[in-house]
Amino acid sequence: MIKILQYGEVKNEEIFARSVPAVNVAEIVANIIADVRARGDAALFDYTAKFDGAVLTSLAVTEEEMNEALAETDPAFLEILEKAAANIRKFHALQVRNSFIINDTPGVVIGQKVIPVDRAGLYVPGGTAAYPSTVLMDAIPAKIAGVKEVCIVTPPGKNGRVNPVILAAAHVAGVDKIYKVGGAQAVAALAYGTGSIPKADKIVGPGNAFVAEAKKQVYGAVSIDMIAGPSEILVVADGKSNPEYVAADLLSQAEHDKMASAVLVTDSMALAKAVQQQIELQLPQLLREEIARASIENNGKIIVAENITAAIDIANEIAPEHLELCVDDPFAYLDSIRHAGSIFMGRNCPEALGDYFAGPNHTLPTSGTARFSSPLSVDDFVKKTQYTYYTKEALAAVAQDIAAFARVEGLTGHAKSAVVRTEAEA
Repeated sequence: MIKILQYGEVKNEEIFARSVPAVNVAEIVANIIADVRARGDAALFDYTAKFDGAVLTSLAVTEEEMNEALAETDPAFLEILEKAAANIRKFHALQVRNSFIINDTPGVVIGQKVIPVDRAGLYVPGGTAAYPSTVLMDAIPAKIAGVKEVCIVTPPGKNGRVNPVILAAAHVAGVDKIYKVGGAQAVAALAYGTGSIPKADKIVGPGNAFVAEAKKQVYGAVSIDMIAGPSEILVVADGKSNPEYVAADLLSQAEHDKMASAVLVTDSMALAKAVQQQIELQLPQLLREEIARASIENNGKIIVAENITAAIDIANEIAPEHLELCVDDPFAYLDSIRHAGSIFMGRNCPEALGDYFAGPNHTLPTSGTARFSSPLSVDDFVKKTQYTYYTKEALAAVAQDIAAFARVEGLTGHAKSAVVRTEAEA
């Protein structure tokens, strides 16, 4: 049963405690990465046979496999994918940054170019679980950014095939290439390249502890979006909230993973107790009851605060991945929320709406990193290059200032390079 904590009556360490993975996989992942760098495709085939039970002769998904997957996918679901994709494109299109130029000083031109990365690698969980939503959320911003080649890596099933709904989503999102490999070995392939899989400039997407650790270890050889921890939801709800709705929203994240975190912060002890009861009623109805129950019992909590303002203060301290604000006028509190990956406003906005359909991205900062990082966006797939142009006359006007600055730092070579082009040195 989920525990109820009265804020101010228990230690803050218990209020703000987060689940921490018990298994250290760093050494295992380091060995896998080293093996992939040394043996390339051969290592990928071996790991796919070992971990996924699939014996492959080729890693790339063929056009025939894509056509078969589209034929197998329910047309009604394809239509839903298209609707969701349209919403995601509409939202992310407004994130596009423009290059700029400044030339308001005679003889001086400065500016910034916004350039997409050449190749993005998207990790999509697969096998027994299929997340076509992740395909849409990761691929569409990359395409809007103008990335030349968007590739997916995803583990196959034991039959050597990628789940058809993953391929259908990739088709809708305009993905260029798909490879049948998962785990830390897939991240290593994207980071360093193999015979079949080209090196990526950016790796994005969620995964298990091995995938997260692999992204951490290859960062520097390649850019990554974030190191994702277990999924989180925090619901701020007042006493007028429907406990059945709140419980359902908490369980929607608890069913992800035994390490997932579901937290309610409320100003009402009556609601806290009602939600506690509702969770117990709803758990047996879930297909993934065992996972959700472990999450709720180990990492779930209900925190009772003095008022909604205090509840939001607690939420800001936790900085959750998903934050639901279940009050009559959520916009009155929006400016008070400083740290959250994505905010769901009002009583009719379940977090699942954001997972699949609304348009804002569902790849979000976890483990409190919302204090300093952001959801996946078009920005993740571009880089900025700046440029400077001065005429001889424009440089002469500022050369002595540059030289003086350089000498303060003891860099006389810098000073020389500034004044050598002028008629007289200082």
